[in-house]
Amino acid sequence: MSAPVVEVRGASKTYPGPPPTTVLRPTSLRIAPGEQVAVVGPSGSGKSTLLAILGTLDEPSAGAVLVDGRDVAGLRERERCALRAERIGFVFQQFHLMPTLSAVDNVATGLLYSGTRHAERRRRAAEALEAVGLARRLRHRPGELSGGEQQRVAIARALVREPGILFADEPTGALDSATGESVVALLAGIAGRGTAVVVVTHDEQVAARFSRRIRLRDGVATEQRGTAA
Repeated sequence: MSAPVVEVRGASKTYPGPPPTTVLRPTSLRIAPGEQVAVVGPSGSGKSTLLAILGTLDEPSAGAVLVDGRDVAGLRERERCALRAERIGFVFQQFHLMPTLSAVDNVATGLLYSGTRHAERRRRAAEALEAVGLARRLRHRPGELSGGEQQRVAIARALVREPGILFADEPTGALDSATGESVVALLAGIAGRGTAVVVVTHDEQVAARFSRRIRLRDGVATEQRGTAA
């Protein structure tokens, strides 16, 4: 098995009380390059907490998180931000697009702090939009795009930096079922190009599209593998 992009070792999360509340019990996971992973469970099961810990947005109360073999506990906040910018992409249920910018310029914002020149940022943004099926919508602003198209712009923005792993938190929650299906198919396909994809969802049908599934209930993680639908 390839060396993991992200690994957690005995990670747990407890919020202080009184009384203390444990939202994630000791969990160990290894996510390798190109894997398709769905984290599934009901509301309040610990899914978003696990995503935040895997994505280094939050620290576990106990245990370790490693990105490319580096224990992030030993990094300063500036170093963590740099690591996220280089290796980790995020897509959320809300698209967070800038309404006054075109699709290509929204995607190019993903490279703003990379030291990449403006012309190169736009070139790479156009390529990322083409990869998500929006080659003909480069100059359209968010208000001129459908919900599914806006989500694809958000995915392209996350992919433009070519991260090692992409986290998507309820990415179809704001979409109708047909549009959501196309977005899920896109995310599953991205993993085939080498970027690991982790989708957090409460939807069992979405989870079934991914070959590896982490099921959470009351902060306890169990794993299931199978053939993606």
